[in-house]
Amino acid sequence: MALDIMGLLDAVVSHALASGHFERVNQHEPENAPGHGLTCSVWANQITPLRSSGLNSVTTRVSFTVRLQTLMFDPPDAIDPTMVAAVDDLCGAYVGDFTLGGLLREIDILGAHGQPLDVRAGYLQQDGTKYRVMDIAVPCIVNDLWEETP
Repeated sequence: MALDIMGLLDAVVSHALASGHFERVNQHEPENAPGHGLTCSVWANQITPLRSSGLNSVTTRVSFTVRLQTLMFDPPDAIDPTMVAAVDDLCGAYVGDFTLGGLLREIDILGAHGQPLDVRAGYLQQDGTKYRVMDIAVPCIVNDLWEETP
C-alpha cells in the first residue's frame, strides 16, 4: 500500500476551504508572506512508524501542520478572537470527520500514539512583516501502510 498523500492533504485542506474563514488556503508551507486577510496553509510535517504495528505491516502516524496567519496590522483586540473562531471550526471539523472520509484509521485526537490534536499560538517574522500565527497539529494514523517482507 502506498501513502495517499494527495488524498490526505486534500481532505485536511477541504475543511479549511469549507469553513469560509480564509482569504486563501495553501497546500504548502509558504516561503513568502501571504498578504492581507486570514491565510491557512497545510503541509505534511512528520511521518513516523508506530509501535502498535502488526507482524506483517507498519502503521504510521502522518502529522500535518495547519497554520493560520494574519498580519499584525489588524486591531490587536480582534486578531485572536478571529483566529480562535477559525481554529474552533477547524478542530471541530477534524474531530467530527476523524477518519477523513475513511482515508485513515483516525485523527489521533487525544494522543494515544504521540502528540494529540494540538494548537499553538505564536508570532512569525516573514519578509520583514510580523504575523500572528496559530499552528494546528493534525496527527493522522494510517493502518498497514508499509508491508514487511522477509
